[in-house]
Amino acid sequence: MKYTLPQLPFAYNALEPFIDARTMEIHYTKHHQAYINNLNALLEKYSKLADRKLEEIMSSLDSLGLAEKDKNVLRNHGGGHLNHSFFWTIMSPKKHTDERLVSEIKKEFSSIDEFKALFKQTAITRFGSGWVWLVRAKNKLQVYSTPNQDSPLLQGHHPIIGLDVWEHAYYLKYQNKRDEYIDNWWNVLKFF
Repeated sequence: MKYTLPQLPFAYNALEPFIDARTMEIHYTKHHQAYINNLNALLEKYSKLADRKLEEIMSSLDSLGLAEKDKNVLRNHGGGHLNHSFFWTIMSPKKHTDERLVSEIKKEFSSIDEFKALFKQTAITRFGSGWVWLVRAKNKLQVYSTPNQDSPLLQGHHPIIGLDVWEHAYYLKYQNKRDEYIDNWWNVLKFF
């Protein structure tokens, strides 16, 4: 299966002033496209993976019998494609409050503010590049970060919210102010 860029659900400038149009365009057309190109190149070597969904491949990565080098390419570029494809869908210029999710978060983390504080602290302390996640793991909500393009699927977890904290996601607008990027990102997260 050849992967392609998913349709972006909003215009490049739709998330301004919180995420600028130039960052969105570069992030989507250059970074995400590069993950897809490298993923497709790797998958050409493994016909046995051609009919499998990428989510399934990622959740069984260690049992596929791939060379370690190829497993790392798949982890990074397959994860990059999955993570970004997911990331685009959870952001919007319009809010669509998910009352069920809000209720679950309040139950697990005491309040939305407590959840946001934990999520932000996890994002700020992610050393280097990576992601911060709210996931469902065995019917329990958890917040954690992953390095590089590692997906929660590698651990068998279902992502609910994911924030890209690679510098390419924010550096043009925020430079080294990751905390400001995180604070402003809540304005484009469509869930609440």
